[in-house]
Amino acid sequence: MAKTWEKIRTIWHYKDLRNSILFVLGMLVVFRIAAHIPLPGVNLEALKNLFNQNQVFGLLNVLSGGAMERFSVVAMGVGPYITASIIFQLLTMVIPSLEELSRQGQSGYQKINQYTRIVTVPLAALQAYSLISLLKRSTQGVVTMTSFQEMALTVVILTAGTMFLMWLGELMSEKKVGNGISLIIFAGIVADIPISLQRTLATFDPAQILNLLVLVALGIITVAGVVILNEGQRNIPVSYARRIRGMKMYGGTDTYLPLRVNQAGMIPIIFAISLILFPPLIGQFLTQVKNAVIANAGKFLVVLFQNQIFYGALYFTLVVAFTYFYTSIIFKPDQIADNLQKQGGFIPGIRPGRNTSEHLAKISKRIMLAGAVSLGIIAILPLITQGVLGITALTVGGASLLIVVSVVIDTVKQVEAQIAMREYEK
Repeated sequence: MAKTWEKIRTIWHYKDLRNSILFVLGMLVVFRIAAHIPLPGVNLEALKNLFNQNQVFGLLNVLSGGAMERFSVVAMGVGPYITASIIFQLLTMVIPSLEELSRQGQSGYQKINQYTRIVTVPLAALQAYSLISLLKRSTQGVVTMTSFQEMALTVVILTAGTMFLMWLGELMSEKKVGNGISLIIFAGIVADIPISLQRTLATFDPAQILNLLVLVALGIITVAGVVILNEGQRNIPVSYARRIRGMKMYGGTDTYLPLRVNQAGMIPIIFAISLILFPPLIGQFLTQVKNAVIANAGKFLVVLFQNQIFYGALYFTLVVAFTYFYTSIIFKPDQIADNLQKQGGFIPGIRPGRNTSEHLAKISKRIMLAGAVSLGIIAILPLITQGVLGITALTVGGASLLIVVSVVIDTVKQVEAQIAMREYEK
């Protein structure tokens, strides 16, 4: 506790770091204000009931930072931007020109990010129109707007809201005290915790006190597991050969190369949620089609994703798959081996160059398996416990918990890095 207060005093001591944190907090306040500005033409009470009864809409609400449940001007959240990012991550592995851009460092990253922003606009418009149409066809009378002009204006406002949040996220990321997009999702989840607790207490049965205690204990264990998973790493020994330049000797030191167990962080969870939303949404659209075959196919999709066993298995598989996929993008053993060789470094017992690259790739796959499976188990653990214990008030607790813990750890590390940099300069 003493160290925590010492770090807080240190943060307050550096004016530029303090201003950056205050700026980020201010942007989060702006986001929460926007999340409470509702759009006309929607029955909010009916919308809340629909979200409480539908797990898919609950996951959409997580990505929107809680704004979709209120159908505010930023109801789409950053979901379309995340979808566009997934698309370009996939295209980078297929299209040679994008792959070449990804190898150009910061300049290439900026170009790809610009393309992602452009694609976000039509994706946001399409998703906004799809959401309004889906809610309009619901049997609960959620959407009351009738004219084409009202729907078109709502689509434009929702698309602008998504671009506004994307802009806020990039402004926060520039301060280097956390990832802006992740912080927006984090703020929405944390803001809804009191509401979730209120719902749980309102529907609480005293006979389920033991089940609730078990659920709380599992939540604490899950938090501890996420922290251990994010902090775990495998240290690869590295030695540097001695080099003589003039009258001075360089190198001759031993160090290590850290390989994290979970190099992908919380990105696989967000990717998995983004993909798992589409089939049931498409199914709900198809149920409204007059063709009996298509309507039955839509009903089959809806019923299939309501099956907790199938849903949990697919969720687990997607988390594991995206962990491998994203790690393969950010971890470049060839580049690491090349840099080690240029700096005169080598792994004891392993020849420099290709052999070092293969050795690093082999170790990465081994620890990646443990990280991917652990992340998948943590993701579906709340689904299992909710099915066994019968407490369904916290429907999206697993994804929310993973995102919250990961964002907190990442933000704390970035703040500590900023403090270390300033103390070193001092």
